[in-house]
Amino acid sequence: MSEAVVDDIVAVLPPLLQSLEALSFVARHLNPPEFGSVMDAAGMPDQALQAVRGRLGGWPEEFTGLQSSLETASDAALAAFAGLRAVEQGNGDLIAVFRALRHAPRAQEALYPLAARLPPVSSFFVHPDLREDAGITARLAQRANENTGIVHVHNEPGSRGGFSVYVPEYYTADREWPLVMALHGGSGNGRNFLWSWLRDARSLGAILVAPTATGNTWALMGEDADTPNLARILDSVRRRWNIDESKLLLTGMSDGGTFCYVTGLESASPFTHLAPVAATFHPLMAEMADAERLRGLPIYLVHGRLDWMFPVQVARQTRDLLSAAGADVTYRELEDLSHCYPREMNAPILKWLAGE
Repeated sequence: MSEAVVDDIVAVLPPLLQSLEALSFVARHLNPPEFGSVMDAAGMPDQALQAVRGRLGGWPEEFTGLQSSLETASDAALAAFAGLRAVEQGNGDLIAVFRALRHAPRAQEALYPLAARLPPVSSFFVHPDLREDAGITARLAQRANENTGIVHVHNEPGSRGGFSVYVPEYYTADREWPLVMALHGGSGNGRNFLWSWLRDARSLGAILVAPTATGNTWALMGEDADTPNLARILDSVRRRWNIDESKLLLTGMSDGGTFCYVTGLESASPFTHLAPVAATFHPLMAEMADAERLRGLPIYLVHGRLDWMFPVQVARQTRDLLSAAGADVTYRELEDLSHCYPREMNAPILKWLAGE
């Protein structure tokens, strides 16, 4: 690699990765009354990225792919911050904030292919507590095994009913692997939600499936086209990779978490563990659920005390109802969490799934 290109990469990567970390911070701590203070705490890494963005041009032709990935990731991160800054200045509302944050997973999707070539990028996609773990570093430094990485199946932006899969690059078929099926929130999609979980699946060794609902959101009312679609998706993944049938986790955020209950409490559900996050729950769900299915079912319930969409009292009532029905409930209430996805809970949930 030419010295000039290396210099450009060294200049661009730190502010790009810092910008993505800052966007993750905003997404995690977003609470409408505190938006200004959250933006202050996130800092201004986008200014540093903007200052070096011009260095991603004029590279030799053999570096076109590398340049394109960095350009796409940088532009997506800058677009996210531009949208957030506009709201910060009084031009926009909460919907505009969510729209701006949708650029962050697009930036990660563009950047991820460089993890195999650039150690700082690989480290970014590892859980922070494990970045110095020699074993993980060694596994990820190996050449990727066949049939691993990210696969999108009929899951282009704007499409419905498809799914995205991540299989750790060090996957081997000689052992069974835990599976996480993660359901996006209302109006979301699996291709973007994949990035809420990828870092932890990559670090701790799990196959990750992120489906997209067949409709605008999950089938919480009316005809349920999503349950059979999830079954088809699960079957296709089982045929391709060696899955541990005793560790099939269904998790989800908001509407996705609520749908964990709708489909996961059915007697025919194949999932062994449920982990709804920031979800709502109607008492009738417990009454209508299969009693035998509920008895001893491991459920990891996560909710924020500041949740403005589904008040925390609903989660506490849900904990009590499910426990009374015989479910094995683990309840985590996060004091500083609003109606956001708490990525820091992924690792504890995976360890719970593993029986640790």
